[in-house]
Amino acid sequence: MKGVILISGNGSNLQSIIEHADSIDLQISAVISNEKNAYGLERAKAAGIKTYFVDPKKFSERVDFDQELVKIIDSLNVELIVLAGFMRILSTLFINHFSGKVLNIHPSLLPKYPGLDTHQRAINASDKQHGATVHFVTRELDGGPIISQVVVNVDSHDTETSLAKKVLKKEHILYPKVIHWYTQRRLKLENEGSASLDGKII
Repeated sequence: MKGVILISGNGSNLQSIIEHADSIDLQISAVISNEKNAYGLERAKAAGIKTYFVDPKKFSERVDFDQELVKIIDSLNVELIVLAGFMRILSTLFINHFSGKVLNIHPSLLPKYPGLDTHQRAINASDKQHGATVHFVTRELDGGPIISQVVVNVDSHDTETSLAKKVLKKEHILYPKVIHWYTQRRLKLENEGSASLDGKII
């Protein structure tokens, strides 16, 4: 299945997806970044994948930026959009256009800690467990139907950095697995509140 990956930064999840691509039946048609110097673009180029940089500063409105994204993605004729550390909130226009085709990975056990600084927030709350969530993207920020989660234990000596590393290591296993469910056409967005795997509501 042809897919496109949207990034903003280092691209470690992107690297994991590139390395798993053949085994998860994914053909990465392009990597798109909203940050010119995102290291993930270098990872994509090294793997021979087409890259695009879309500069948000060129657009006065968020929806105009998103329309440019839609134009590029439509031209690639893909069936899946994977957000891998893409640090922009997507407009309703984008989400409606690609409804049921957009996956995201978020570094918390949603619905806990949507948004930023998730690891520090988990530490501040003295949580014993933390983790990551793969979900479908809908209009509510980090609020789309949860597909799968992975849990790590929070130790008393954990810092934001050490906890982030633990979670990221698990993300690199979780995300390709869920993407594979999608490329096998086992995974489906039913509505804004639910998803199904093998025909059963998750």
